[in-house]
Amino acid sequence: MVGISGAWRAIRFPFGKMTHRSFHRKGAAVIMLRAFRQFATTGFLLLMASTAALADDPKPWIVYPGSDGPGKGKTVVLISGDEEYRSEEGLPQLAKILAKRHGFTCTVLFSIDKDGSINPNVLDNIPGLEALDKADLMIVQLRFRDLPDEQMKHIVDYVESGRPVIGLRTATHSFAIRSSKTYAYYDWQSKDWPQGFGRQVLGETWINHHGAHGSESTRGIIAPDMKDHPIVRGIHDGDIWGPTDVYEVRLPLPENCKPLVLGQVLSGMTPDAPPVVGTKNDPMMPVAWIKTFTGKEGKSARVFTTTMGAAQDLLSEGLRRLLVNATYWAVGLEDQIPEKTDVEIVGEYKPHKFGNNGFTKGLKPEDHALKD
Repeated sequence: MVGISGAWRAIRFPFGKMTHRSFHRKGAAVIMLRAFRQFATTGFLLLMASTAALADDPKPWIVYPGSDGPGKGKTVVLISGDEEYRSEEGLPQLAKILAKRHGFTCTVLFSIDKDGSINPNVLDNIPGLEALDKADLMIVQLRFRDLPDEQMKHIVDYVESGRPVIGLRTATHSFAIRSSKTYAYYDWQSKDWPQGFGRQVLGETWINHHGAHGSESTRGIIAPDMKDHPIVRGIHDGDIWGPTDVYEVRLPLPENCKPLVLGQVLSGMTPDAPPVVGTKNDPMMPVAWIKTFTGKEGKSARVFTTTMGAAQDLLSEGLRRLLVNATYWAVGLEDQIPEKTDVEIVGEYKPHKFGNNGFTKGLKPEDHALKD
């Protein structure tokens, strides 16, 4: 195949070497016909070379088309970007489940380094946020991002539109905006909009670890007055477990928050570890709740927040069911949540342990593509 530079040379010099005598001998018509053929062939080769170049430069995000299912026709954008809890591994798996098992078309976005690889330590670049412009649901798992205005605008416009939001783990402190004042009110420490996106939209900002980080895991207990809520359908006390600790929240949560799942602090790092005795479980902290948020457009949005959601946490069938059920509820499909939602893992899933700088270096979004 001809290279692009070679194709351009052929276009610039389609007649080759030509003298005054040869032009008259061949005849103008013959020469022009030859030139046209040369130009058409070269143009085709140039188009093919350009197409090949584009094929070698995939987009810095991944899309999972929805299969048949109740979610068919709905689009979900999942935004990863935290340094510690491996959202760059967990959210692609959640997206695969939503797409393959339930029909939602899912786009997963990542923090992207200059070489095109996934790097959650890059705080200021998440390409593809324009996908939110037409999305039905945003699922966010960010931590202390400082995005440029042109990227933040898509998030803010989405939130203000009144469409639903799901926040996982560190989403309560998604933004630490220092580079611009335009959207600084979304900052987790904002004073203009108290505690920013976390407190105002999701219901809480970052407060502290409640369980001991790395040594006291979390068991989910359904809030007694919410056992019939569709989001916890098919989930029982103890079905939800994760090695991450319970986050502290301020009690009571804001007035329009309704706790769904309480986090029982365990004395070890296994699902059968006994509860910690004492004040850590009296009272238990909410680890999942629902609320509403009304943006500038005046439309009330459904919001689901959980302070669980590390990639390792998603090994818990109960937590996966909670997140999939929450997706149905968020987009208004709660009447189609089955008695036991299918949340079987799609493909191979071996998440890395949570911890700073524990991400796999050199991976690109296309490495998360579904395998046949």
